[in-house]
Amino acid sequence: MLFYIMASNLESNRTLGGVGAILLTIGSIFPPLALVGIILLLVALKGLSEYYNEKDIFRDNLYGVIFGTVGIAIAIVLFVSFFFRAYMNRVISPLVLPNIQPFRMFFGFILILGAIFVFFLLESIFLRKSFDHLAAKTGEKMFGTAGLLLLIGAVLTVVLVGFIILCAAWIVAAVAFFSMRPAQQLPPPPISAQ
Repeated sequence: MLFYIMASNLESNRTLGGVGAILLTIGSIFPPLALVGIILLLVALKGLSEYYNEKDIFRDNLYGVIFGTVGIAIAIVLFVSFFFRAYMNRVISPLVLPNIQPFRMFFGFILILGAIFVFFLLESIFLRKSFDHLAAKTGEKMFGTAGLLLLIGAVLTVVLVGFIILCAAWIVAAVAFFSMRPAQQLPPPPISAQ
């Protein structure tokens, strides 16, 4: 019931989406705020998808969030298991194959970064599709820009510059939400005098 009430008003969805995008920007420094931002963004996009009668706005964003969540979970599991194995190898057999350890560490880090990269890329592809649908429905082109920046940022996370671009993308998305106006009604066609 609360979800439906929050999703029913265009003005509240604009505000929820903008605040959610701002919290996602701040969440890069303080992760618990990112979780709140994701929830607010999902609620806002659910409402906007119903307002504009475009299910892809919410569905694509939901897929993106799912891919992002799975990517983070896989990265955490790989990270913990990698360091647990490294610790156990040092405790159990510190003198066995000492030259292999740096290779294992390098391979482990590459595996972790690869998993994060693939799922961030999938997440950003779906978020971009969602923002492109929203840009088409609202006429607010900054949503398309935010989606493109999310995709570029995800690709460039390999060189760490992407994280700055991702923050910029969420700032652009926040501005787009706060700049969004209701869909304008087309004027009725002129009546011909015959």
